[in-house]
Amino acid sequence: MSAAWGKCFDPVGARYGIPTYPWRLAPDGLATRRQLRAQGLRPGGQPIAAQAMRINRRTGTPRVAYLYREDLALPVRPMTSRKWGALALAMLARQTCPACGITYSYCISRRYGLCGICIDANHATQTGS
Repeated sequence: MSAAWGKCFDPVGARYGIPTYPWRLAPDGLATRRQLRAQGLRPGGQPIAAQAMRINRRTGTPRVAYLYREDLALPVRPMTSRKWGALALAMLARQTCPACGITYSYCISRRYGLCGICIDANHATQTGS
């Protein structure tokens, strides 16, 4: 057994306060938020039941994923028409260039905040070409 694995194995919770298991070795019936979501479930306000931990080999710092009980998880709430509308408006804002006002079928890069045509035009005016 490696030292890193020994740091991550605490099924009674004496060291970390909650049961801790090595990465990918948690018992059945426990799942992360993403795993619950893939099953159409959500934690539903339940407390954290355990954690999965692994030690980063390069830095020596622990990575932790919180685990929730699957039997206490609730179904995901369905999207309402207002939520769908708000999501559509947010996506429209991400696809519209603020400089020229053209709406694209993809999201504008957050790095520049402009479409490719406006970036090229802005670059040409700055360099004087």
